[in-house]
Amino acid sequence: MYEKYRIRRYGFHGTSHQFVAERCAELLEKPLAETKIITVHIGNGGSLAAVKGGQSVDTTMGFTPLAGIMMGTRSGDIDPAILPFIMEKENLDTKQANDLVNKKSGVLGISGISSDMRDLENAAMQGNERAKLALDVYAYKVKKYIGSYIAAMNGLDLLIFTGGIGENSMYIREQITSNMEYLGIKIDKNINDSTKGVDAIISTEDSKVCTIVATTNEELVIARDTMRIVDNLK
Repeated sequence: MYEKYRIRRYGFHGTSHQFVAERCAELLEKPLAETKIITVHIGNGGSLAAVKGGQSVDTTMGFTPLAGIMMGTRSGDIDPAILPFIMEKENLDTKQANDLVNKKSGVLGISGISSDMRDLENAAMQGNERAKLALDVYAYKVKKYIGSYIAAMNGLDLLIFTGGIGENSMYIREQITSNMEYLGIKIDKNINDSTKGVDAIISTEDSKVCTIVATTNEELVIARDTMRIVDNLK
């Protein structure tokens, strides 16, 4: 099937992962080729990448954007046997089943309220238990991937948050990075709570892993790649 239909882990958000990894290594004056980086691009869609020596060695999204962490409306990784089970029980065809896991699941499905983290954070603060559960599950899913990527790369120098949620949700960043001191990740709560939509180092001075919030610029990467391709055609 791999050869016949080109089924493979393609991954997504590549331009964003590339930009923030290169940009943050540059800001810290560390050679990209000598760093171990995890980039966390989280918005309504989301993916993580393990970047070792400047090369992506793993990424959460796969053949489609459905794989990986739970998202706004996407389920993320689930037991594949769940789909045929639900299709049989609910009498769904393949299009309806695809619609279910792509457009009606994720934090929307758990909360029953919204796919927007801002709505869920507000609802959770007002005591909505399903909204709080959606936020907790979301952070837990991201945290697990960070741990697995640290294991895959045998260490971590730099953890980067980007994307709409990564750049703007102080609460989600805190939930993801909490209780990770054993992996060298320590966040300065005061700095984290005051960082929204700007580039900033949010880890403590004694943290073994530098954690950065970085504003992504995918358009710039596309423009540079286009220019490079055109120049090579001359």
